Amino acid sequence: MNTADLGLPVDVPSTALFTDQYELTMLQAALKAGTAERRSVFEVFTRRLPEGRRYGVVAGTGRVLDAVENFRFDAGVLGFLRERQIVDEATLDWLAGYRFTGDVLGYPEGEVYFPGSPIMRVEGSFAECVLLETVILSILNHDSAIAAAASRMSSAAGSRPLIEMGARRTHELSAVAAARAAYVGGFTTTSDLAAGFRYGIPTVGTSAHAFTLLHDTERDAFRAQVDALGRGTTLLVDTYDVAEAVRTAVEVAGPELGAVRIDSGDLLLVAHRVRQQLDELGATDTKIVVTSDLDEYAIASLAAAPVDAYGVGTQLVTGSGHPTASMVYKLVARAESDDPRAPLVPVAKKSSGGKTSIGGRKWAARRLDEDGIAEAEVVGTGPVPAELAGRQLQVELVKGGEVLAREPLDVVRDRHIAARAGLPLSATQLSRGEPVLPTEYVQVPSGN
Repeated sequence: MNTADLGLPVDVPSTALFTDQYELTMLQAALKAGTAERRSVFEVFTRRLPEGRRYGVVAGTGRVLDAVENFRFDAGVLGFLRERQIVDEATLDWLAGYRFTGDVLGYPEGEVYFPGSPIMRVEGSFAECVLLETVILSILNHDSAIAAAASRMSSAAGSRPLIEMGARRTHELSAVAAARAAYVGGFTTTSDLAAGFRYGIPTVGTSAHAFTLLHDTERDAFRAQVDALGRGTTLLVDTYDVAEAVRTAVEVAGPELGAVRIDSGDLLLVAHRVRQQLDELGATDTKIVVTSDLDEYAIASLAAAPVDAYGVGTQLVTGSGHPTASMVYKLVARAESDDPRAPLVPVAKKSSGGKTSIGGRKWAARRLDEDGIAEAEVVGTGPVPAELAGRQLQVELVKGGEVLAREPLDVVRDRHIAARAGLPLSATQLSRGEPVLPTEYVQVPSGN
């Protein structure tokens, strides 16, 4: 795969340096100690959802698969590590042949999750798995945070479409990932052409205030835009006086005008006035698009307004106040020796301060009530209870180093819509509350 498909600059040959130094120093120490090849199980999970959130959204899985596949230590990367004396020559020799040959299971992208959900499980030797920690967390934490915000906004918007337009409010590479995650969460289009190019997301965009200000009059600006883009274009009507702009827009484009965009003011009040004015001018099919620093609460407040679409930027690409999903990547089981047949022993951090974890390789299933609505997230070790066998959430993503689960983004988006619809109705409430599903643990004391 070309690195451009990953949202990387074309001169970056791999994802191997998207990592923290201590991953490599741990590797060096484990190689020297003879423990690097012990079979190990790492899991990605979060101990809690962002305050007040009812559910999380798994996003970025497809990008994780690309990153794992492109995790290679080529000559340039090895030269950098040697020059900085990050690790010794024996470790560099090991890294030169690095290819992930293990297995990855996880919740399919677009699925919802809750505290303790084993969102992703990475199995292989300690050496090959530990190197992937940082890049996996970097992708999942960012993309899942954006997708969760997008999902809340999508729920608040109902059937009205949402436009992702946050590229100018974040890092240029983050903007591409954010547009992808927003699409997973329910947005319909993006203004970011790189996202459209890399991921096939529909793109939209017409003009900004600068285009109106460029021309001698607002009428001249509207005429130029309609001449270039057709009567179905969207005209920005709040550069000067909104009422005058709407009148001019209809005079220039006729009742066939596609839409007007409002980017400032009391959006609820202005939208009602603009709708009335458009109808009086005969432009009854002209849509109203609103922007102006919207979040899910602002969108919900406009539910009764005659708005046809929303454009969201800053609040979306910053996770609407929660820019990370706080996921962690923890060793939960390891073999007693480097013998491939050695049994796995559950391990877990037991320190105080709210950072404890549960050892053992885990499965996850979602229990439904008699109406088919989810009522609990069940996480366990050992055998899966028969009544939950058909409700398991994890799927194979990578087997023996081979990627199995690449999917079209529309499939992922549809999965999220279905997963959200399967939650209790209170999941869509924007008021602060506890996770909509409790996480129940089923533990078997023996190793797994």
